[in-house]
Amino acid sequence: MELIRLERAVIGYRTPLLPPIDLALSAGTTLAVLGPNGAGKTALLKSLLGLLPLIDGRRTLPQGRSPRVGYVPQRDRLDMSWPLTVLQVVLMGRARLVGPIRRYSARDRAAARAALQEIGIGDLADRPLYALSGGQHQKVLIARAIAAEPELLVLDEPTSAMDPAAERVLLDLVARLKSAHNLSVVLVTHQLTAIPGFATDVALVDRERKVFEVGPAEQMIEPQKLALLYGREVRVAKVGDKTAIVIGDGAPP
Repeated sequence: MELIRLERAVIGYRTPLLPPIDLALSAGTTLAVLGPNGAGKTALLKSLLGLLPLIDGRRTLPQGRSPRVGYVPQRDRLDMSWPLTVLQVVLMGRARLVGPIRRYSARDRAAARAALQEIGIGDLADRPLYALSGGQHQKVLIARAIAAEPELLVLDEPTSAMDPAAERVLLDLVARLKSAHNLSVVLVTHQLTAIPGFATDVALVDRERKVFEVGPAEQMIEPQKLALLYGREVRVAKVGDKTAIVIGDGAPP
């Protein structure tokens, strides 16, 4: 079942960033949007969600409505000094369910606390946002997204500035949430290590090289395709049941 479809869509801010693209987001999939910094990944995400009008082409909703979205923005674009508690931030995820003029109910507060407990940070509910570490802050944003009771969880560069161990912990958490809530997931990233074993589908994006290609992850995580995307030699190898990706120093062969 398709949730959102782009047909011959031209995306960009007044001028096109990529060639016309076709992209269907299906229920139950995990789509990773992969490309270097400045590749147009966030513009593609905004276009998919209907936040950035298309220059040309069509965006359709096969179910006749937009899916409920839980959105996790880039952490470095947020003001960490907000004078809000963790619970207040997570309650913001309920805003669309509550409506513009109603106050948060006991049910909303219970749902926000349940989201914090599920993420594993229930003990932080009354802490001020500014007192959290970077990893805790990211988990608060994920809890806020889950409190929205989403059908689609969208994460924009969620593992930027994370070490590999922290990245894996966060991706394992997202995979667990996907299973528990029957979610579809879109992950925007420039980190190759985030993709193998996590995404079911991958979109390769780079506006500089006018690259856009989407397909099953096992077909897209391929040395020649990744070398074209990054302009570097890329090696892909199996290590046990894991996939290792190494970007070399030289140009693609």
